[in-house]
Amino acid sequence: LPSTPTRTTTQPTLATDNSFGIIFDIDGVILRGGKLLPSAAAAFRQLTDGDGNFRVPVVFATNAGNCLRQTKSDRLSRLLNIKVRPEQVIMSHSPLRMFTPFHKQRCLISGQGPIDDIAKFLGFTNTVSVDEVRDTYPWLDRVDHMRRVTTPPSNTRQNKQQKIELVILFGEPVRWETSLQLILDALITRGDLSTPAVPSSIPYPHIPLLACNMDLLWMAEAGIPRLGHGSFLLCLEALYKKVTGLDLQYTALVGKPSELTYYHSEIMLAEEAKRLGLKTPLKTLYCIGDNKDTDICGSNLYNRFLTAQRRSPSTDQSAESSSDAPVEASSTDPACIPHAHGLSLHTLDCAHNLHSILVRTGIHTGGRGDDTFDHRVEEETLHSYLHGHRDFIEESDFYREPTYEVTNVLEAVQLISRIQDYNSTQ
Repeated sequence: LPSTPTRTTTQPTLATDNSFGIIFDIDGVILRGGKLLPSAAAAFRQLTDGDGNFRVPVVFATNAGNCLRQTKSDRLSRLLNIKVRPEQVIMSHSPLRMFTPFHKQRCLISGQGPIDDIAKFLGFTNTVSVDEVRDTYPWLDRVDHMRRVTTPPSNTRQNKQQKIELVILFGEPVRWETSLQLILDALITRGDLSTPAVPSSIPYPHIPLLACNMDLLWMAEAGIPRLGHGSFLLCLEALYKKVTGLDLQYTALVGKPSELTYYHSEIMLAEEAKRLGLKTPLKTLYCIGDNKDTDICGSNLYNRFLTAQRRSPSTDQSAESSSDAPVEASSTDPACIPHAHGLSLHTLDCAHNLHSILVRTGIHTGGRGDDTFDHRVEEETLHSYLHGHRDFIEESDFYREPTYEVTNVLEAVQLISRIQDYNSTQ
């Protein structure tokens, strides 16, 4: 029998039109590793017509960053037997398209897959990969004894590359030790890897650093969660701190739970609504995910932003929040989103609220899954056990609690249909 949804915040009001949109996580919600979860196909049949076309605005927001969105949309279309457009897919790196002030800078890129093509698609025109840097400066990579160059050139500047101005971390690399070493070198030399000696003083702040995907763990075929890019970031932060005595600074963190990712997702949902011919702006958004530290925390943080928009002097003062989250003062300018200052942001008629729905088919299991480390710990040690990223851990633990909790994605879609009075058989 379907489980009764657990509700942790105020019930959303019913709506009789399609003025709502849905953000789906992928891994742990729709897929488990490379396989479709049992409830996924039935869930999307309720949102599409007989030809596989969506009837309501839907986007897919994943913290994966190892492929182009076209590749991801093709795969979803094939597995779900529906029509997913590339514009409906938000990769962890997708918000970087808004970072136009950095697009012409010389940037060192790290990750797997077609990262050169990804960077170009996002607008970055002057890139060099970790592997290319190693090819130029092979004597800098010393951990793997089998790959060591025993005789570095007498004049390292013979192989000098253009100075690095920016570092972009798209996702976890294959050889962590090589990437960690060369990224650290770039940060402590202000991007000049040909320097023959340690700088007399560590430059600080270091050159800009953009990172995508903060997932410490993610759920694949194995019964135990796997290490994600957040684990690589944790290593980089610890090494930089140990080597320099200083804290690693991110110019921006994108991917969930960053509010920038949800802002970008809302823009894409608004475009989908227009394409479907909806005449009114989307009023209510839903995010379905399996990870409290990314999907749920990010949804609730963005709902805080939406709530602040409605409570600002230039918006309707009569609007009531559907969330009990504390509200901070906010401008109606989307640049008030963290890390958004100076970016090329779209004007958006923001939704009233975003409700989070937690499923039990991925990182969160509802039993002893991620909650194993969260129960009955002392308040002063709680932060040591949370799996969120360092720069988000200071947010109140309230933001990890979902609006609803259900068993799987089908129950989540059925719940939304009931709330919105949406007839999936029309």
